[in-house]
Amino acid sequence: MNSKKKQQRLVLVSGLSGGGKSTALRALEDLGCYCVDNLPAALLKEFALQVGKNPSIYSKVALGIDARSRDPELEEIPTWLDELSQTGLKCQLLFLTADTKAIIKRFSETRRRHPLTTDECALPQAIELEKSLLEPLRSKSDWVIDTSDTNIHQLRRQVWKCVGGQSDSMTIVLESFAFKRGVPQDVDFAFDARNLPNPHWVEELRNLSGLDDAVQTWLEQDETVGQMYADIEKFLLTWLPEFRNSQRSYVTVGIGCTGGRHRSVYLVTRLAARLRSRFERVMTHHRELQA
Repeated sequence: MNSKKKQQRLVLVSGLSGGGKSTALRALEDLGCYCVDNLPAALLKEFALQVGKNPSIYSKVALGIDARSRDPELEEIPTWLDELSQTGLKCQLLFLTADTKAIIKRFSETRRRHPLTTDECALPQAIELEKSLLEPLRSKSDWVIDTSDTNIHQLRRQVWKCVGGQSDSMTIVLESFAFKRGVPQDVDFAFDARNLPNPHWVEELRNLSGLDDAVQTWLEQDETVGQMYADIEKFLLTWLPEFRNSQRSYVTVGIGCTGGRHRSVYLVTRLAARLRSRFERVMTHHRELQA
């Protein structure tokens, strides 16, 4: 039986310091990428050759590249990527940026030092210098994500949409949330679990979440919880394959309750376990637990 060889993939992640590169790399790790951060630009070519020699280990690789070393090779990276693509390696470039005001605010809050600041080069000047150094990469990027008004959870989903959308599998994100804080803007389907019995009113369960066995056992004693779960499961198992067949790359399903800690978390967790038996890429996000 002949099987088509899967193409190796190299995603280069670059962008401004404070723009969210580390968060993007963690999101790519969730997609199954072997991730390496802060690789000097001069080592990119040799590293890529090693990747090509070990396709079983490095089927998907993400590399973080920035301007801190001020390598003259930075300008050559787009050309190198084109050359590597000729060898059969699928090379793509993700660039993360943000406006100067947002970058300054982030460095102020974290009290970190910008890698290009010196006694003669203050933070605003360092940011402009970095923009200039990285412009050759930005101009050749496959995707540019502006993180100025984006939190880390939103950025992770944007990375999944950009990079995950280029794979052969559809990415499904199941998200729990609290209606009192609003419905997430990027959900494709939203289900309301506020009519189910609420563990919040049981004193010994109040400080737990839907991830805890005691809460799960308590909820499963009520038949309406099972009915709602079965209805949502039936809907998703019926229609998610249709989205996949229509080449949809990314679907977000939101389940909300009042506080976003018990009922919605329980349903998301249980549904994720079921969907992972049918779909390759299923991720969960509990907004109120991670806020």
